This record gives sequence, structure tokens and C-alpha cells, in this order.
Amino acid sequence: MTTQRPADVVKRAARVVVKIGSTSVTAPDGDVDASAISRLCDEVAALRDAGLQVVIVTSGAISSGWQAMGRGPRPTDMATLQAVAAVGQHRLMRVYADALGDRGHIAGQVLLAPLDFVHRQQYLHARQTLTRLLELGVVPVVNENDATSDDEIRFGDNDRLAALVAHLVSADTLVLLTDTPGLLSADPRLGTDASLIEEVVEIDHELERVAGGTGSVLGSGGMASKLAAAKMATWSGVRVVIADASRPGVVRSAIDGQPGVGTVFRPKARRLPARKLWIAFAVGAIGTVTVDAGARSALVEREASLLPAGVLGVKGRFYADDAVEIAGPDGKVFAKGIVRHDSVQVASWAGRHSSDLPEGVAPELVHRDDLVVIAI
Repeated sequence: MTTQRPADVVKRAARVVVKIGSTSVTAPDGDVDASAISRLCDEVAALRDAGLQVVIVTSGAISSGWQAMGRGPRPTDMATLQAVAAVGQHRLMRVYADALGDRGHIAGQVLLAPLDFVHRQQYLHARQTLTRLLELGVVPVVNENDATSDDEIRFGDNDRLAALVAHLVSADTLVLLTDTPGLLSADPRLGTDASLIEEVVEIDHELERVAGGTGSVLGSGGMASKLAAAKMATWSGVRVVIADASRPGVVRSAIDGQPGVGTVFRPKARRLPARKLWIAFAVGAIGTVTVDAGARSALVEREASLLPAGVLGVKGRFYADDAVEIAGPDGKVFAKGIVRHDSVQVASWAGRHSSDLPEGVAPELVHRDDLVVIAI
């Protein structure tokens, strides 16, 4: 965790993803805040006129839809939320289309689902669509396809969606706009002295503790989800800035690396493939497989598949195609992957050589293509 260091001035980004949260696009009455979207579109139009390509990831469809229906407290059940999103989505999009149109630019709505990032063909189609829109001079306005998303495989919040979109379009910078100046050293709601953390080189457990839990009732995110999104994006080689949506010229300042604009996260040199990014950060682990030192070395150093011979034990009940954490003999989790066999089979095969398994059974418990080393 690195604090209180000025952000490096960066080269002008060729492609930028800007995510704005529900609290920043929702007026006090719960409807779409047209003035806030207008301010954002002012910046986006100026960036487009300067030759940059910009993708907007927006929240606000559910709050807009519920306000339009005039039904009181926001619902919590998934069926109602999905129905409300169908009402609010076009209302939200109309505000963006009008705001960008007034500035001589065209908005293009793109609704994405998690499976668009998991299955390669869908991933390629999504990337092709977004790339072509940018080439045509259109400003893509992206949201999760809330109206039809499967409850079990949702992004959970648009911060993670924005990180995946940044990976999808090979963005140089991801700007996460919120209602705070950035990541603070303490929770300001607790009355403590909280200062802005200007630069983060490595996201560690201490920083995640500082980020805390969820945010307001309007959105599903909060600083914790923004930190998770920053982690995803930096592992994609994307520079990330968390900043205050109400700050004048915030996007341009974030792109230019202006000191104090918010919290800047340095990108990692290695870029994870989209599927591994999804496995590492967007899929919840169901159980844990503990391996011996030899297996740990093979997974980390040789990027091998996990075989039964190296397994010491299993924790939790999981099934084929579930995500599991992989821990070393010291109990520390160092990898994550999609398991190919259920926990009962994995436990019964622990320590056995591949040749000892039943005939016709795939020996890989977690194939190398479905495994991500997340700590060394």
C-alpha cells in the first residue's frame, strides 16, 4: 500500500473508459440527473474532439425506472429489479443521446452480460462491436443487461463491468467517477481524519481493509467494489483513477495525470486474458483445494495444470465447473481456478497418480487454461 505520493504525469491516452455511478447520475428525487450527465458529456465531447476514443459505462437504470413508476422504497428482489431496469434503461439512454447529440456526437447503447466475457466467441463479438463503434466516431454507452441477466452470474456492480470493458477495448485509462475525492485513508463517516491516497502501486489486504464495505442504497457498489475493479483493470495493464464526479474537468485531469485529481493505480506489466481475469476477480470461490509444495511450485513456476498427486486435502462442497481457491501447505491461497471434478472425487483422488484414476477420467483437476496465480 502506497500513500500520499503524487501521480505520475502520463501520456495522452488514446482510448479511455469512464464509469459513473448511480449516486452521481441520480437526482435527489430519484430520477436521472440530466445536469450531471450533461457535465460528463461536455467532457466526453471535448475528448472526442481532441481525438480520443471514449467509452462510457453508466449506472442509474434501476433508480430511474423505479422513480418513473413512483412506487416508494427501492425493491430488493431480483425479478422486480430486472423489470424496473427495463423501464429505466431507455429513459437513461435518452438523456445520454440528447446530451451527446447537442454536442455533435452520437451515442450507441451497448448492453453486456457476464457470459460475453466468459465465452470466447461472445467476447470477440462484443469486442468487435465496441471497436467498430469507436472507429465510426460513436460514443458507446455501456450498462449491464440487467433486464435479462441470470441472478447467479451477474457482474454485481458496474465497477467490475467497467474494468472488464477496459480490458475488452484495450483501454489506456479507466476513470471510476464517484461521490468522494478518491480512496481515503479512513472512513470519513466515522469522523476520523481521512486523507486522500493519491497513488497505489500494489493493492494489498491492508488497502482492501481501508476500502471497507458497500456504499449507498442507490447503487450496488461502494469503495470496496471500486478497489476490486481497480485490481481487475491493473491486472489488465490498464491505469485506473478513482475520482470525484463533481470535480470540474475531472476526466481530462485524470487522463493527464494531474496531481490530486483522485487515487491513481499503476497498471501491472502482465496482461491477463479476459477469461482468467473473470476467474480471478469476478467469480466467487466455492471451496478450497490444498496442495503440497511440489504442486505449488509446478503451478506457479511452470504454469502447469493441477493433478491429483499434489493434492493434500479439500475444504467445502463444490461441483464440476465451480471456482475454487488453491492453497499451499501453509494454508495461504495463491491461485484460483475452475475445477473439473466435484469435491468428493477430488478428495478421494488426493495424492494419487494420474495412472491410478478410473479409465477415461481427465486427470486435470484444474486445467492450466482455467487457473490463475493471484499471489506468489
